[in-house]
Amino acid sequence: MGTIRFVADAMLGSLAKWLRALGYDTHYQPSYPPGAIEALIKEGRVLLTRHRKRAARAGKNAVLIHGNDVGGQLMGLARERHLSPPASAWFSRCLLCNAQLRQAQQDEARERIPDYVFHQEAHQIRLCPSCGRFYWPGSHRTNMELRLRGWGFSSTPNGPHGPREDRPSLSDGKNLTRPSP
Repeated sequence: MGTIRFVADAMLGSLAKWLRALGYDTHYQPSYPPGAIEALIKEGRVLLTRHRKRAARAGKNAVLIHGNDVGGQLMGLARERHLSPPASAWFSRCLLCNAQLRQAQQDEARERIPDYVFHQEAHQIRLCPSCGRFYWPGSHRTNMELRLRGWGFSSTPNGPHGPREDRPSLSDGKNLTRPSP
């Protein structure tokens, strides 16, 4: 989906997970070795950080994130970078390792997921080819969709995408700023 790719620093794991849920390629690790973030920025990723100095060093390739509320962070980032993920991209990436999910084969899923899920959702079961985790539309995904819609994202194919302008930020719009040059 799209060309924008992110690298989230070690303090933004929740934001990274929600960006992945929307289908964005978002690299995240709980810690990075020296020089790793800079190398990922050179690959063309946009840095998401809560460190002012790191954001200033990356310049226009960074977004300084404020606040602890992931919904406000996500809504602010969507406004700042004009994110408009199509509903077809939602839940297309592994929430843990960021790999693109693929359709699971019935024989590989049959023994590894609950029987009732297999029989009800066999054609909607997705597999992460990197970590081997299975995904299917269930209550966890429904709850995540509700939160995304509450933050202003639309899962309807013909509806508006991205945060609604008429919805106030969950933290008074103070969740992100552009780093000063």
